[in-house]
Order: sequence, then structure tokens, then C-alpha cells
Amino acid sequence: MKCAILSASLLLTACAPIPEIPRTPQPEVTCRGDSLADFVGRPYTEALGASMMKATSAAKKRVVAKGMMVTMDFQSDRLTIYLDGNNRVERANCG
Repeated sequence: MKCAILSASLLLTACAPIPEIPRTPQPEVTCRGDSLADFVGRPYTEALGASMMKATSAAKKRVVAKGMMVTMDFQSDRLTIYLDGNNRVERANCG
């Protein structure tokens, strides 16, 4: 009998509404990729990556080496830098 009462109370608890936690609005950081063409063909270094992030106002960066697999998720605040086989910037875009 105790088991049945305990099971019933757990089921009712699982159906109880969860109070919504108020969230503080975060300023949206969006990468701006209009100045990325200037970096294509240059050898990639961390300093170049930092310059690219500054030029685009990106909050994050992802460096993709030749042949590397990446997820297809879109993040508006992320800079994605694609490198060729010689470690040069092949292309770059936001997302």
C-alpha cells in the first residue's frame, strides 16, 4: 500500500507546473561578416583569428582545418574560419 501511495504522489508531483524563472535579457551579439574577404589567403595564426573576431564583433570563433568535420548548427555570434591544406584562410563566415 505504501508503494502505491508513493507512486501516486510521485506521478502527481511530475505533473505539477514548474515555475518560470525570470531571465535577464542578454544583449544580442551578432557576427558581422562583411569585412572577411580581406583575410582570405593569409596564413592563419591566433593573432589573425583575434583580428578577424574584432573585425566581425564575434563573441566566439571556430577554426576548421581542411577535412575536419563540424556540426551544422548556426550561432549568430560565432565566426567560422575555414583553412586550406597550407593553413591559410580559405573562407570565413558568421554562424
